[in-house]
Amino acid sequence: MQEMDFKNVIYNAARDGKLRRLKVFLDHRSKDEVLMLVGAKTNGATPLVMACRNGHYDVAEYLIERCNADIEQPGSVVFDGETIEGAPPLWCAAAAGHLPVVRLLVRHGANVNSTTRTNSTPLRAACFDGHFEIVKFLVDHGADIEVANRHGHTCLMIACYKGHFRIAKFLLSLNANVNRKSVKGNTALHDCAESGSLEILKLLIEHGAKMDVDSYGMTPLLAASVTGHTHIVEYLIKLPDLVSRVERVDALELLGATYVDKKRDMIGALELWKRAMDDRYKGSPHILEKPLQHATVAAYDHAREICDPEGLEDLLADPDEMRMQALVIRERILGPAHPDTSYYIRYRGAVYADAGKFGRCVALWNYALDMQQRMLDPLNPMTQSSLFSFTELFSFMMGEQGRTSTRGRRVPPVTFTDLLTVLHKSVHEVQAGVTMLEKIPAGERDTTYLHRVLVISLHLACLLTKLLPTLTEEQIHKVHQVVYLLVKQNVRGRLGCTALHLACSHDAALVGRYPACQFPSPQLAEMLLTVGADVHARDDNGSTPLHLAAYVRPCPPALATTLLDRGAHLDAINGAGQTFQQLLKGQALHEIVNPLKYTTLCCLAARVIRRHRLPYKGNVPVSLEAFIAQH
Repeated sequence: MQEMDFKNVIYNAARDGKLRRLKVFLDHRSKDEVLMLVGAKTNGATPLVMACRNGHYDVAEYLIERCNADIEQPGSVVFDGETIEGAPPLWCAAAAGHLPVVRLLVRHGANVNSTTRTNSTPLRAACFDGHFEIVKFLVDHGADIEVANRHGHTCLMIACYKGHFRIAKFLLSLNANVNRKSVKGNTALHDCAESGSLEILKLLIEHGAKMDVDSYGMTPLLAASVTGHTHIVEYLIKLPDLVSRVERVDALELLGATYVDKKRDMIGALELWKRAMDDRYKGSPHILEKPLQHATVAAYDHAREICDPEGLEDLLADPDEMRMQALVIRERILGPAHPDTSYYIRYRGAVYADAGKFGRCVALWNYALDMQQRMLDPLNPMTQSSLFSFTELFSFMMGEQGRTSTRGRRVPPVTFTDLLTVLHKSVHEVQAGVTMLEKIPAGERDTTYLHRVLVISLHLACLLTKLLPTLTEEQIHKVHQVVYLLVKQNVRGRLGCTALHLACSHDAALVGRYPACQFPSPQLAEMLLTVGADVHARDDNGSTPLHLAAYVRPCPPALATTLLDRGAHLDAINGAGQTFQQLLKGQALHEIVNPLKYTTLCCLAARVIRRHRLPYKGNVPVSLEAFIAQH
C-alpha cells in the first residue's frame, strides 16, 4: 500500500473512531514514520483534528500519548456547512461540545487561548453553541473571556446573540466588558435586541449596558425595531433613563414599517404609527416635528410622510400608499447607508414584479442601486446583487415578452432606456472597482468581485444586442459609447480573461434559467470588436478569444467568422502550442469556416520560420517578431 493510501486510512480511522484499525497501521512503525503519518493532512485536517471534531476520546488519547501528535497543529473542519480554517484540536472539541476531549487536550498542555484563522478561541466556540460546562472548564483553566474574533465579536456578544442565558450570566459574573464594541460598533445589547433575547437583555442592563450606537447610527432599540422584536421594543421604551422620547417615537415608527414589509400586518403597523404620532404631538408640551421632506421620490410614487391622525386612518383604504409610507419612514430613520434601507426597497420592487408591475419594480430597484453606488464601496456584494437582479429581471422579461404572467398580466417589453441605464451603472461599477484595486498591491488583489460585475455588464450588453435591429442610429451610438467605456478599461477577469474572451466562452454564462441571453454570443463579440476590443488579446493560458471559441461544443460558425473577419489568426497558438483547429475536437474545421479564406501568405511564412526554428529575432523588423511568435 502506498504512503498516500496509508494517510487516507489513518485519517478515515481517526475520523470514524476506529481505534483498533488505527493501531494496526501505526503500532509497528518507527517513531519518525508515525509522526509523519499523524501529522499529514487529508482534506485539510490531521487525524487528531478529526478525532477531536467528532469526539472520539480513545482515538485522540492514542494519537496524543502513543503517537505524540502535535496538539496545536490546526486543520480545516466543517461546522453547519461552513469551513473553519486553521482550527486547533482544542477549538474543534470545544465547538462540537466534547468535554472529555477538551479535558484530555488541556491536561496535555493545549493552549486554551489558541485561535483559528479568524481569531476565534475555543472559549468563543463553546459560547457559540451553548456548551456551558466547557465554557466553565476553559475559564477555570485560564481562557481569556475578552479575546475577540477578527470582527471584534467577544464571547459575551456571541452568547447574547445565540440566546445562551447561563453563559451570558456566567461571563458577566466574571466582569466581562458589557459595553465593548465590535469593529462595526455593535455591543452585546445590540446582539440581544437583534436576536430577541429579552431575559439576557435585562441582565445586561442590570450590569450597566448603555444605549450606544453602532457604525450605522443604530441603537439596540432601533435594531429590535428593524428585526421586528416587539417585546424588546416594548420593554426598552418603558425605560426613561435609558431611552429618550425621540428614540421612543423613532422606534415605534420603524417597528411599524417592519410590520408592513416583514410581517405584512397593516393593522398592527397602523396602531404603532398612531402611538408614535400621539407621543410626537400629544405626549408632551414640546411637539416633535418630523423633518421637512423637501423633495419627494419618484420611485416611492412621490409619497410624503403623513403627519396627522386623519391621514393615518385613510391609509387602510390604500395598502399601496401604506407600503410607500414604510419605505419613506425607514429611509428617514435608518438613512441610505443602512443595508436594510436598500434591502426593503428591493424587496418591495420584487413584490411588484411578481404582481406583473414591472415598471414599479424597475423604478424602485434603480433607486436602491443608486443609493448603494453612492453609499457603499465599489464591488460591494449588495451592489452586485442588485445588478444581478436586474439581469435576471430583464432576461425574464425579454424571454416572456407578450406572454401572460402567472398574475394574469402580459409581460411588457424591456425598454431601451431601462437596459441602457442599468448597463451604464454596471460599467460604472467596473470602473470604480478597477480604480479601487489599482490602489492595492498586485499580489494582494482579489478580482473575484470584479470578474462577477464584468460578467453582469456583458450580460446586460448582450441583451441590448437583441434590441439593435429596432434601434435608431443615435441609440446604437449610445450603446457603443457605454460598451466602449467597458472595453477601454481593459479589465481582466478570472484567469486573465478580457471582455471579448468572456463573450466567446460558455464560462460567462450567468443567467442560465432564461434563454434570452446565451453565451458565447457572436453579436456581443461583434459589438465589442466594433468599439475596439483586441482580437489578439491573450489570457493567462496564452489563449486568444478564438481559442476559447474552439472549446464550445459545437463551435458557432458565426462566432469564429466574426473573430477571423476582425483579424484573428487561424493558426495562432495558445500557451500549450495548440491552434484553433487542434482544439476543435470532434468537429471539422471546414464545417465552421473556409480555412483558405483566412490563411494568408504572412501566416504561412511565419509558420515556416517557427517550424524550422529559424533565428528570426534581430533578422526581421521588431514589429514582426510578436507576429511570428504567435504562430
